[in-house]
Amino acid sequence: MKYLCLVYHDKGKVDALPRSEYDAIMRDVFDCREEFREGGHHIASSPLQSVESAATIRVRNGIMSITDGPFAETKEQLGGFYLIDARDLNDAIRLASRMPPARLGCIEVRPVMEIEGIGMAASSRSPQHCAC
Repeated sequence: MKYLCLVYHDKGKVDALPRSEYDAIMRDVFDCREEFREGGHHIASSPLQSVESAATIRVRNGIMSITDGPFAETKEQLGGFYLIDARDLNDAIRLASRMPPARLGCIEVRPVMEIEGIGMAASSRSPQHCAC
């Protein structure tokens, strides 16, 4: 089963890390990703650009509004993700606990709802057929 692991961290705390500590965590991130690949758990992972580059889109009554930045003003911001394959939620939690970013913030683990024709199963479809 697929699980999306959302990485949240306090940007101020990450920015305050000494360069050597930040570099060590990044090496751990790459090692963890390789270990997940070798174990058949890794599907995709990536850090996200800063919240200053984000936009939140809403459509109400056919009218679109755009807000600069993330949806909510919180101390911890979404900083990246891992998409993993795990036996069950307990296995996904076990894997998430090994993700180095958990040391700087938290990891939200959510099962991916697999619906035929939507999501990863439909990734070969062209964009005009997107069910989003």
